[in-house]
Amino acid sequence: MTGGRAPLTTMAVTGHMDLTEGSLTLVRAALDRLLAPYRGRDLAGVSCLAPGADSVFAQAVLAAGGRLVAVVPSRNYRADVVDEGHAPLFDRLLAAADEVIVLPHTTADRHAYAAANAELLRRADRLVAVWNGEPPSGRGGGTADAVLAARAAAVPVDVVWPDGASRSGG
Repeated sequence: MTGGRAPLTTMAVTGHMDLTEGSLTLVRAALDRLLAPYRGRDLAGVSCLAPGADSVFAQAVLAAGGRLVAVVPSRNYRADVVDEGHAPLFDRLLAAADEVIVLPHTTADRHAYAAANAELLRRADRLVAVWNGEPPSGRGGGTADAVLAARAAAVPVDVVWPDGASRSGG
């Protein structure tokens, strides 16, 4: 510690986008518990602000008094990927971010998402994975892929999947 301040802890998030409505509440409570020790300390949260886990994590970081860093996977992400239902929350979180990184990809595709995951991990002291533990889908860029990459890079992973959580896709 220098000057009586705790060092900055940077947590990045990866997680499922298709959480059920009830799961959002369960995940938020679990994230609030996970972040509670960092309340009043120097905390930065790094998120792509996607629906589901990313946005819930970003809201929890802000509620804990942390700084938000937004990683936008491509230049067209807001206009072409963020759907109308998620846009108001995305815009609020983007406006609340202390730093916004827009990756140089023209379109949001697998390469842009992989680059976004790499940027999250590059910045992270820890990765928070809102993850049901299922293996990678084989398409690349998913939650399981990010967890495997973090573990390979020796980035500690906190898995958050509270009892009762589920995905709307299955």
